[in-house]
Amino acid sequence: QRPDLNTGTRLCLNPQNNYVVGVGSGSTIVYAVDRLAERVQQENLKIVCVPTSFQARQLILKHGLPLSDLDRHPELDVAIDGADEVDSSLTLIKGGGGCLTQEKIVADCARHFIVIADYRKDSKCLGQQWKKGIPVEVIPMAYVPIGRDITRRFGGEVVLRMGVSKAGPVVTDNSNFILDWKFEKVHNWKEVNMAIKMIPGVVETGLFIDMAERVYFGMQDGTVRIRDPPIH
Repeated sequence: QRPDLNTGTRLCLNPQNNYVVGVGSGSTIVYAVDRLAERVQQENLKIVCVPTSFQARQLILKHGLPLSDLDRHPELDVAIDGADEVDSSLTLIKGGGGCLTQEKIVADCARHFIVIADYRKDSKCLGQQWKKGIPVEVIPMAYVPIGRDITRRFGGEVVLRMGVSKAGPVVTDNSNFILDWKFEKVHNWKEVNMAIKMIPGVVETGLFIDMAERVYFGMQDGTVRIRDPPIH
């Protein structure tokens, strides 16, 4: 049974006229865009949408919503995206669909970054639910030394993500490769993220730290659970 995410979508999608909305990638975002398109039509709202991927772009066009980009709208009012896993501190793993770099850029340009996910993405610590590792987008020529460097410094296993219906590796919208780092223990994610990003050839990681301001989880019974960042 697929959780009903419409309630959570109503809660976090409250666009006003002239809003610029970042639209994320993945299966959950389909519900958000469905609801957004309904509200635009019902309330005659004027908004523009900035996609995080080719998939998001096609979703925006399919619903007849105005399409824009960061050249024309470098500041967004809100960005809405999914996640592969969310821990108790609202640290996210994203990039299972291969769009992590553009997703992080759009989220960083938004005043508010909201995540919509189903209950299977909810974890106390990263790695409890998501077993495929942390994606790292890399320049193709550097994938071997980067993988060796990550495992040498942090342990675990790094694998080059391979295509399912194509021969060879997955190629991102930015023409790069993706490494999936299957870590063996919980780390200080802020320190690890900074260290990996400093390796020459790394474009971006799938660790989203101190970015999401609220997560809506669609539960199995159709209810919605809200999580805000912990108060320090």
